[in-house]
Amino acid sequence: MIFNKRKNILQEHAKKLASKILIVDTHLDTPSALFDDSVNLSFEAPKYNFDFPRAISGGLKCPFWVVYISSDYNFDPEAKNQADKIISAIDQFINAHNDKFQRVYNSAEVLNSYKNGKVLIATGIENGAAIGDDKSNIKYFYDRGIRYITLTHAQNNKICDSSFDNKRTWNGLSPFGEEVIKEMNKAGMIIDVSHVSDDTFFQVMKLSSAPVVATHSSCRYYTPGFERNMSDEMIKLLADKEGVIQINFGSAFLRKNIMKKYRKDKIAIGKYLEKNKIKRDDPAAMVYIKNYYEKYPSLFADVKDVARHINHVKKLVGIDYVGIGSDIDGLGDTLPTGLKDVAGYPNLIFELLKFGYSDVDISKVMGSNFIRCWQKIEFSSI
Repeated sequence: MIFNKRKNILQEHAKKLASKILIVDTHLDTPSALFDDSVNLSFEAPKYNFDFPRAISGGLKCPFWVVYISSDYNFDPEAKNQADKIISAIDQFINAHNDKFQRVYNSAEVLNSYKNGKVLIATGIENGAAIGDDKSNIKYFYDRGIRYITLTHAQNNKICDSSFDNKRTWNGLSPFGEEVIKEMNKAGMIIDVSHVSDDTFFQVMKLSSAPVVATHSSCRYYTPGFERNMSDEMIKLLADKEGVIQINFGSAFLRKNIMKKYRKDKIAIGKYLEKNKIKRDDPAAMVYIKNYYEKYPSLFADVKDVARHINHVKKLVGIDYVGIGSDIDGLGDTLPTGLKDVAGYPNLIFELLKFGYSDVDISKVMGSNFIRCWQKIEFSSI
């Protein structure tokens, strides 16, 4: 009885805290929904993990909507046009629903507006292929409202090597990539090191004059051998340079056994498709994958696992260098129990309260750590 009473008190406090504090989630792949005529994100949109009612319910004040550029565009000049198309769709949507959404361009706007009842939309580009081989496009995209660029995605590009690519084209940054880092510093553009290879990360950290952010990565401590997550050594260096790691909510990012199954499934599916000469985007592939997961169901992490990753960073480098970058709407059906959509942030706050976090600590994790880092990056470009 006493336990249940304390649980109810903490849950109620978590809900109140979520409604009051600044919650910034630095990575949502929601813009894909803007090209789906069957939904309107200003109302309920159950096909996706984000919509306005659930954002308000969960206390989300400022998501970064991601302009995702597929690795198919890594050496294609059309990449820039693809980014422009998505940015324009975001702007058009916000303009059409400006009673509920507001575009924001700097940390001061976020701090000044997050209590106005609207969802504040900031934007980043996922995959630096969008800038092509012209570093002046960094300023071009900054002027279009982009505030971070994830240097690469699933494959090596013109800038650097990817953690997901078995090849090492550059052994870190390319010569062009080194120029990109300098130009991003100059423009005040946040450098996002999620997705990059370890060599790339360490070279970026040496070269950048401003703090660096991992907008949607988790701790390799819990997923040994998974290069996409960050090692303790990397997290320490990131913190030493006043950057932040924003914890990814993907189940495979959070637990070793789920990562192991993910790899096994990926290999099995890949072998079948290759043996039967079926392309990944072929309808036959979709049918096979659906049937595969019906036979071998996915495993799911829990909101407790996200809190555990946050607590690991806190113990490693302190409370000031960790935040949240959920990867919502970019993970398919792999989000953990208790964090299936943007209404779930109070559940994460509840877990942090159980760890003994103060309201101030929770406020830092849920948004103010990232804002502080963003301010330093803005200031460093002046």
